[in-house]
Amino acid sequence: MATISRAASAQQRQKKIPRIGIIDDGPIWQPFRDALREAGFVEGQSIAFETRSANGDPARLATAAAELARLRVDIIMTYGTPPSRAAKAATSTIPIVMIAVGAPVLAGLVQSLAHPGGNITGNTIVSTDLAPKRLQLIKEILPSASRVALLWNPDNISTGMLLQHFLAAAPAQGLAFTAVEARAPGDFEGAYAILARERPDAVLLTSDPIHHSQLSRTVEFLKQNKLPGMFQTRDDVVAGGLMSYGAIFPELFAQGAFFVQKILNGTRPADIPVQTPQRFELVINLKTAKEIGVTISDAVMLRADGVIE
Repeated sequence: MATISRAASAQQRQKKIPRIGIIDDGPIWQPFRDALREAGFVEGQSIAFETRSANGDPARLATAAAELARLRVDIIMTYGTPPSRAAKAATSTIPIVMIAVGAPVLAGLVQSLAHPGGNITGNTIVSTDLAPKRLQLIKEILPSASRVALLWNPDNISTGMLLQHFLAAAPAQGLAFTAVEARAPGDFEGAYAILARERPDAVLLTSDPIHHSQLSRTVEFLKQNKLPGMFQTRDDVVAGGLMSYGAIFPELFAQGAFFVQKILNGTRPADIPVQTPQRFELVINLKTAKEIGVTISDAVMLRADGVIE
């Protein structure tokens, strides 16, 4: 009987460890794990992780989300709009924490930022000021620029909203604007061919998961064709992109630990407001600038929050 009691007790302790499901785990999630550890959650002791990989593929996203839902994890963590929508479709009861979603209301993930109203909360990169600021920076770095292009995924509703912001902001900067589609990894060679033929003065990039999975290919293409790229995150610039201006992604992922704590302590996602970025950063890669023949002015350099040399 004592042996049975010890086994039952051990089983009860094991059940008490919260399980966090992550779709497309990887290095980008490290700030989240670090923040959890700083908050006292030790993997294998006070928290456990279940991960499923989809690499941004829509069909695999649905499968990954469904598998985590069947495992009945305590919380599902998602990065970006497509994985968040897949998780929402998979469960209406398991709490979902979305990270760096572009348009959570437009995407139907939450009712409003202040009152999410369902089983989803998290943070967003949305800001109506970002598109004008990115185009302004392009004009400062490339004063003669007259045409820019956005490489985007029409299947990602957040990048659709981003496209509208750019279209609205481009005339004020005297820029003609075009959009080049890439829905899946197989579409990129065709998209690159269009960009090489059209030769815009600069190319704008998004953080769509499928596009992010092709980052090294895109960076190499831009370098070979000497096309300046405006990216969204510091990591993109570290990987060789020319410049980025946007939310500080490690901070957004670290904030995920705040939502996890609140939910594990009993707060419903419906009652936790979606958070917006508090800071933005400009990062420039001087090595890439030299490779593609772009000169960064002292005025822009003085405003840069990070410089890659």
